[in-house]
Amino acid sequence: MTRFKLGIDIGGTFTDLICVSSEGKTSVHKTLSTPQDPSIGFIHGIREVAAMTGMTFENFIASIDTIVHGTTVATNALLTLKGAKTALITTQGFRDALEMRRGIREEQFNNHYKNVAPLAPRYLRFTVDERIDSEGKVLTKFNPKTLLPIIEKIKEEQVESVAVCFMNSFKNATHEKQAIAFLRKNLKNIFVTASFEVLPSIRFYERVSTTAVSAFVGPIVARYLDNLTQKLEHVNYQGTLLIMQSNGGVVVPEQVKKNPAVTVLSGPAAAPTAGAFYAKMLGYKNCITVDMGGTSFDAAIVIEGECVTSTEGKINRYRIALPSLDIITIGAGGGSIGWINEGGLLQMGPQSAGALPGPVCYERGGVAPTCTDADIILGYLNPDFFAGGKLKLNKAKAEKAIKVELAEKLGMSTLETAAGMYRIINSNMAQGVREISVERGYDPREFLFIVAGGAGSIHSSEICKELEIPMFLVPNVSSIFCAAGMLLGDLKHDYIRSYYTTFKNIDKKNFLSLFNEMKAEGLKALVGEEGVASNRISYHPTLDIRYLGQYHEVQLETNWDDILKFNLKNIFEAFHQEHNRQFGYSLQEEATEMELINVRLRVVGKTERPKFLSLETTAIKLTEALKEHRKVYIPELKRMKNIPVYDGDMPLFGSTIEGPCVIEKITTSIFVSENYNCVVDSYGSFLVYEKKKFPLGFQLNKKENENR
Repeated sequence: MTRFKLGIDIGGTFTDLICVSSEGKTSVHKTLSTPQDPSIGFIHGIREVAAMTGMTFENFIASIDTIVHGTTVATNALLTLKGAKTALITTQGFRDALEMRRGIREEQFNNHYKNVAPLAPRYLRFTVDERIDSEGKVLTKFNPKTLLPIIEKIKEEQVESVAVCFMNSFKNATHEKQAIAFLRKNLKNIFVTASFEVLPSIRFYERVSTTAVSAFVGPIVARYLDNLTQKLEHVNYQGTLLIMQSNGGVVVPEQVKKNPAVTVLSGPAAAPTAGAFYAKMLGYKNCITVDMGGTSFDAAIVIEGECVTSTEGKINRYRIALPSLDIITIGAGGGSIGWINEGGLLQMGPQSAGALPGPVCYERGGVAPTCTDADIILGYLNPDFFAGGKLKLNKAKAEKAIKVELAEKLGMSTLETAAGMYRIINSNMAQGVREISVERGYDPREFLFIVAGGAGSIHSSEICKELEIPMFLVPNVSSIFCAAGMLLGDLKHDYIRSYYTTFKNIDKKNFLSLFNEMKAEGLKALVGEEGVASNRISYHPTLDIRYLGQYHEVQLETNWDDILKFNLKNIFEAFHQEHNRQFGYSLQEEATEMELINVRLRVVGKTERPKFLSLETTAIKLTEALKEHRKVYIPELKRMKNIPVYDGDMPLFGSTIEGPCVIEKITTSIFVSENYNCVVDSYGSFLVYEKKKFPLGFQLNKKENENR
């Protein structure tokens, strides 16, 4: 009997779904999101996919083994500041640490720059008399009854969530455990969390900020997941529901409700996971993934098949020190607005028209010219085939908006202005790619460039040209790339313990006991709660190390065997190399002492990988896919040119398509510029490369050679 796996990514405008059968047959679908209750669109999308398979909804839902879901509930709560009414309880004398932060102004030369408003306002920040020193010794005992007047105030103010974060609780969490036990007993319907559950690590501001974020989004995430699971139970779903985390892994809903902050980048985190999968199919270990949607442009990097993670995350300026995929997000999307600055120069974004009112050509009330309006004037979009013809675009209104709002003020023609908008937003996105690669010590020319999102493949030729990247890949599931990545995520749990010491004073027994403690927690979660077989579990340790006297440390991924064997020589050598790669120097020859700050362990439960295949198996000739010839702006020529337009939804396996051309799919369009050609692989993905540089490492199989 055919079984199915579903990946479901809920965005602001569309809910993306991908369904993969046990035979590898893939169905891709988009349905309108329901912001008032995202779970409605979730279930409606499943019903529509069931209809696509030709099965009744009852039979289809009974055939689904796993649903992996990425949610923006936590992200949107932080971005819109519409989370729970949150209180913070901390150690006496540290009431304002959440507001003082690290005391560093984000824009150092802007005297008018204001700090972000704390998630827990000052009148809801409370202190108690307790103190544990930096070694974990109790200096002042904690009496839980001192919380009684605070509890009364919390009830009086109708607080929905409480964060508890005491000084040095990462060394000794006794007081925090006493506090949350007392609070949960006396605040039955209020979400309560503590820093030892969220982030038991050194650095007070990072810990209190992350705990406050978890509390702020906690009730909203919990309600959403409870509502979703109830709806799935109502339709008699018997399979497994997994939620995408910010670290690129998946967990069951009950784990998310313990620490909701793990989902603040739930949606975008799936793109690099999918990127690693597609890169491996083409024989590449390193890739850069970019995702251009309606509002934002996300860029991430994959090294040696592993998604790069960071603990320096911020959402809407709020610090989150949990491990998350290293993703750069800038305000560049199809809805990015074109405007003229005080110096009379054309700018693009970061402000966006979004989905409502949207670009002018959508005819939903938008009046500001956007990137999409420029793309339609330049011929990259077909006004009658947007979203497969479901949404008709008004080219005349787009032209008028660009002419009146921009072109006449700049003293340029409408076409020149649209081309300028296109060039500027491409340059902005190229800078975002530099930030994730060059500024991290990587050369983007050495990476496979993978393009996702409905708008990304229109702009990728010019982005790659600016960065001197010789080729890029548009996957067959490009428009729902994050949903696809969700089916590729392993079960992952991240743990951290602070252990501040110089390496010459490191205690082997203590060092190993911390890793064994984290390993035991991971096994409890994976084996005991998620049912993973022990032979499918792997361990990935990381050490936070720095030279003595440094302010920042390097997160060094190490080998599990080196940890178990306490092989410090290999660890030292790897640290010097990584420090040299990141900063251009090491102090190995000087024999500079090193410090250990934190030890981390990622415990991974391997999941079964689906194989995404195209619906068609027999390739057709390229001439059969020719739809029309259309005038399209060619950047190299700086003018419009009549070029072929092909149907990208047809089975073109093995075809080589010469640029310039446009390849139209229902969910996206690919612009192959003058200096590029495109080859379609056996999975229906499009590899676009410079004409003078056929992609190294990419081999056509026999079927593809014949069609070529």
